[in-house]
Amino acid sequence: QVQLVESGGGLVQPGGSLRLSCAASGIIFRPYAMGWYRQAPGKQRELVATISRDGITDLADSVKGRFTISRDNAKNTVYLQMNSLKSEDTDVYYCNAKIREFPQQFVWGHGTQVTVSS
Repeated sequence: QVQLVESGGGLVQPGGSLRLSCAASGIIFRPYAMGWYRQAPGKQRELVATISRDGITDLADSVKGRFTISRDNAKNTVYLQMNSLKSEDTDVYYCNAKIREFPQQFVWGHGTQVTVSS
């Protein structure tokens, strides 16, 4: 019954900005880590950014300086602020949450479409 719900995707012009949100529900404790991945049809799912419960972040080289990940532990929600968007950022973006440590257990959202086009 654990569920991740993404929102904020859409169509933007190159150089524009977009903010994605992911809310985790159906859990008692805060996820150990949350993050964002993206995937194009027929391609491998790619790590975009992650953030731990303590606020430690990790960003892919392709988005450093343009994207920022943040987390509201009280709301079990993670955000991805995307600036200076490029056409190559066009993908389906998936939210991920690590909800158990022993054994490790992960939950995925259904994805939200981000399209960057003029």
